[in-house]
Amino acid sequence: MNSLLIVEPGFQTTVQDLGRFGYAHLGVSASGAADALALRAANLLVGNAENAPALEMTLTGVTVQFEKAAVIALTGSEFGAGLPLWKAVDVSAGALVRCGAALSGARGYLAVRGGIDAAMVLGSASVHLASGVGGRALKAGDVLRVGDGAVRRARSGALSSSLYEGPLRVTAGPQAAWFGQELFDSVYQVGEASNRMGIRLVGTAIPSPPGRMVTEGVALGAIQIPPDGQPIILFVEHQTTGGYPKPANVISADLCRVGQLRPRDTVRFEPVTLAKARELRRAQEEWIYSILSME
Repeated sequence: MNSLLIVEPGFQTTVQDLGRFGYAHLGVSASGAADALALRAANLLVGNAENAPALEMTLTGVTVQFEKAAVIALTGSEFGAGLPLWKAVDVSAGALVRCGAALSGARGYLAVRGGIDAAMVLGSASVHLASGVGGRALKAGDVLRVGDGAVRRARSGALSSSLYEGPLRVTAGPQAAWFGQELFDSVYQVGEASNRMGIRLVGTAIPSPPGRMVTEGVALGAIQIPPDGQPIILFVEHQTTGGYPKPANVISADLCRVGQLRPRDTVRFEPVTLAKARELRRAQEEWIYSILSME
């Protein structure tokens, strides 16, 4: 069985899959890859099931050494590894793959053919950093085993993606009627306190409606307006309930863009209909599954 050694862990490198579902009633959010689209693509490129565990790198990349020859794919942000992005690549036994600082975006993914052989907790290998469910961020000296979960041959072609450009598109949230157009007329900056729980935005404060809400369930991508008026995009490790009003929700097709936001990035929001949101998601799914028709 192959293994890989973590030589340098980078700022925050974790094992992620698509997350654990069905436990929100117990207060456990799904977690999973911050950019699920990039993780799915990396896995499909190397011949894994799209939910196979892989490495998620944040802001600075990992340096890993492979015990044996392997097939890998790097997707998401460019980390200056000297290897092509969005393409399956052969690495030799003993090879070092060095990923430096992110040159664009916030997160990159390294998938290896066979998947990372990580322990499953509540049906997922995903690390939930806020709670410790599933483990912790990787450290230098950690050794990860490579599994044998490949389900098809690796693809030899390369993908090109322009799915990370433009404003974040949103549909109306449950309290949309409480708000005006302030969210869509403003430009926000990603705050330094942002993390996998939420993307905290800084900009024109949105007046919060008077009165108190009853705490209710919240969804991935929901935009909350706390009393200070600075929007928060709830992200993959979000709390499962909340009492702040929500004027909008980022559409599922644009959650990959949220995963690539980094401090000081600018953000704009664009409202779309539910029909348009479904159309955009359908186009994204057609794009991701085009990998299976590649040579």
